[in-house]
Amino acid sequence: MVSMERQDLESWLRLTLTPGIGNISARKLLSAFGLPHAIFGQSGSALRQVVRREQAAALHRTPQELVALLETSWRWLQESSPGVHRRQILALGDADYPASLLEVDDPPLLLYLLGAGRLTTGNLNAGPVNCLAVVGSRNPTPQGATNARHFSRALGEAGLTIISGLALGIDAAAHEGALDSVASDPDRLATVAVVGTGLDRVYPRSHRDLAHRIAQNGLLISEYPLGTPPLTANFPKRNRLIAGLAQGTLVVEAALKSGSLITARLSAEQGKEVFAIPGSIHSTQSRGCHALIKQGAKLVESVQDILEELKMAPEPQKRGKEGSDQSVSSADPGLGALEQALGFDPVGLDALQARCGLDTAQLQAQLMALELEGRVARLPGGVFQRLQAVNPADAPDSH
Repeated sequence: MVSMERQDLESWLRLTLTPGIGNISARKLLSAFGLPHAIFGQSGSALRQVVRREQAAALHRTPQELVALLETSWRWLQESSPGVHRRQILALGDADYPASLLEVDDPPLLLYLLGAGRLTTGNLNAGPVNCLAVVGSRNPTPQGATNARHFSRALGEAGLTIISGLALGIDAAAHEGALDSVASDPDRLATVAVVGTGLDRVYPRSHRDLAHRIAQNGLLISEYPLGTPPLTANFPKRNRLIAGLAQGTLVVEAALKSGSLITARLSAEQGKEVFAIPGSIHSTQSRGCHALIKQGAKLVESVQDILEELKMAPEPQKRGKEGSDQSVSSADPGLGALEQALGFDPVGLDALQARCGLDTAQLQAQLMALELEGRVARLPGGVFQRLQAVNPADAPDSH
């Protein structure tokens, strides 16, 4: 579906490509003169009332890249996979432009969207209702990845759209969990990926299949023109859009210096909820979450904690549903002796052997069996960690 006329697209692209004209200057020009084609029709003296002399001069020159980008963008808009993909380019001020993004600092002049043909931006246009950002480390622990996927699935089944950034680690697990949830409601907007490249590229490349699945049951969004490569500066910049589209942000795992903490900070600055899952005091990937909790983020132990804060909790009697407590005691009689000896923190083979008293052959055999069952993960450095499944039953019934 073509969302604007070719001439209008040309004017908007020209504005974004003009050297020295960033989003702030562009918004000043739009406020003063209206749509982009009107800006380019102004005299130099009129333009200099709004922008600097060199910027005004640049606006009277056609960027060299314009012809090629216009052709690429126009062709992209008209291509689609029948019955699956819908392509749009939305301009600031368009009726379908997500209203919640107008509240963020530096809203994009153009938004590129790729998603299921049956979906429209109306899901997002009314504001950040029922959308939750789920973000975290690109190098999560096995437990962190499990938490991200299972929490996202349960939250999806509770009616939330999961927003993340298509990055390695927690982002990918969040998208996958949200996609797992669509079986209960295939017409629901499952997940939104806000990416740091043009939508004709997928980064990382290993996420091509995941991006295709998101396009089928969700939406991919970018502020960057087609052909934009994965530039380092673009990824923290797009975090403001992840925070802006969501009702709140859940940080699953994050180191102290993490882009996820940028998203959390932006969410808090916008007056939205910030949630964090605590972890081991020995894990560097938990320190960012612990710092957020110290700063006032809501400590999350279950999906119910999030739903209550977002006023989406089920009836009180459902709190007693079997399996609703997602924490597992280290003294749980249902666990084998080895799992109880593992505890929750990563542990080396020698320390584990000292705890459980098994000889080396027995210990390695039992660990291998637990690995094959997905109950224990072998981490770099020869250490092991018990995996605790998050129970989606804590979410309200989706029927």
